[in-house]
Amino acid sequence: MRAIASMLQRQGASVSGSDAVLSSTIDRLVREGVDVQIGHQGGNIPDQCDIVVYSVAVHEQNPELVRAREGGIETLKYSQMLGALMESKVGVAIAGTHGKSTTTGMLAYAIRHAGLDPSYIVGASVGQLGGPSDVGAGKHFVAEACEYDRSFLNLSPKIGVILNIEEDHLDCYRDIDDIVEAFKAFAGRVGSEGLLVLNGEDRHCLAVARSARCEVQTFGMSDDCDWQGHVIRHDRGRVVMNVTFRGAPFCKITTPLAGLHNAYNTLACIAVLYHTGIEFRGIPYRLQNFKGAHRRMTFKGTGNGVHVVDDFAHHPTEIQATLRALREAYDPKRLICVFQPHQHSRTRFLLKDFARSFGAADEVILPDIYFVRDSAREKDHISASDLAAQIRLNGGAAQYLETFERIIHHLQEHLRDGDLLVTMGAGDVWEIANEIVQWLGIDR
Repeated sequence: MRAIASMLQRQGASVSGSDAVLSSTIDRLVREGVDVQIGHQGGNIPDQCDIVVYSVAVHEQNPELVRAREGGIETLKYSQMLGALMESKVGVAIAGTHGKSTTTGMLAYAIRHAGLDPSYIVGASVGQLGGPSDVGAGKHFVAEACEYDRSFLNLSPKIGVILNIEEDHLDCYRDIDDIVEAFKAFAGRVGSEGLLVLNGEDRHCLAVARSARCEVQTFGMSDDCDWQGHVIRHDRGRVVMNVTFRGAPFCKITTPLAGLHNAYNTLACIAVLYHTGIEFRGIPYRLQNFKGAHRRMTFKGTGNGVHVVDDFAHHPTEIQATLRALREAYDPKRLICVFQPHQHSRTRFLLKDFARSFGAADEVILPDIYFVRDSAREKDHISASDLAAQIRLNGGAAQYLETFERIIHHLQEHLRDGDLLVTMGAGDVWEIANEIVQWLGIDR
């Protein structure tokens, strides 16, 4: 929402809005000229207002949404506005259960680096791009396409990307078959003259491919993928690989980010960049210096021999891939993960998968589950202590310390030289990382 507000402001619209709490990103919007109020109330809607854009996190009785509808003002979901902005450009929409923000940021960075001046909107801030969004003079519009609430069905991209498909958002989807059907519908939003790039090793992606009406190109490490990565070696977590396109040599690249999962994200980017007009020999050069998106294995600093990293992972597959990548990249004596579960419903639906996802961590510490979108009744069904018990049953070392204050005190007593601390989750667990950075005397 903040990114699209900034984009609309830069396109000359008069933008105002509200948020629940003040933050540094809100401060940045204010500096850009956006009128932001803290707290939601009907009076925040200007007398002269053409459109009210709202997040799926906003409930139907939100006073501003009620005021807009009572006043006959057009209301659009975030994804509907995003779709409208994309219509006049060559839209590139990146979808998938995992890796969307990193891949969207990587693509926007490479296209900009090539001088094509794209517009883009990423679900995370990207330091090298100056933020999560921008309005460029070029023809490309690169956007993260979220499947939650079927939001991505409001987009009509010229190029669609599906990185992977797994169970998630089971508060709005019935099961994996329901999720696959939504991705099929997303693929159908790519016109017959467009291109769909998807993971050729994901059986759900392949099921989607069979229903697409446009050209389909696959990526992966297996022989039957159009864009195939041939791993040569690993270099402190980063993957050195040769890339072939339909069997013909294309390039050699060292992935800019650690982890095998980022090798797949890089292959997806290469496939898209090939169709943007960038000279193919320059594609590795455009990608190689990308440093990642905010809260995606973000290095916070080192103090007293302790490395501190912060990450957004909140799904079992993301946790497993990220912890493995961190161990390869840092080779710590101990890897300590403070994981804040996100949503009671997600924790309950995927409890067994979560319990098996921390194998690469030496110690797991859990605060209370971050409460968002769920009903109050959902709290009665699951707690973070239940997850801690399941991790222990799977052979892991896990403990539940309900408050950030208790966790910080525990870390201050037990962190030692050679440790890697990662705070992980989609909530506000990053605050713990910041406190530990300050305690260690790391100059940020």
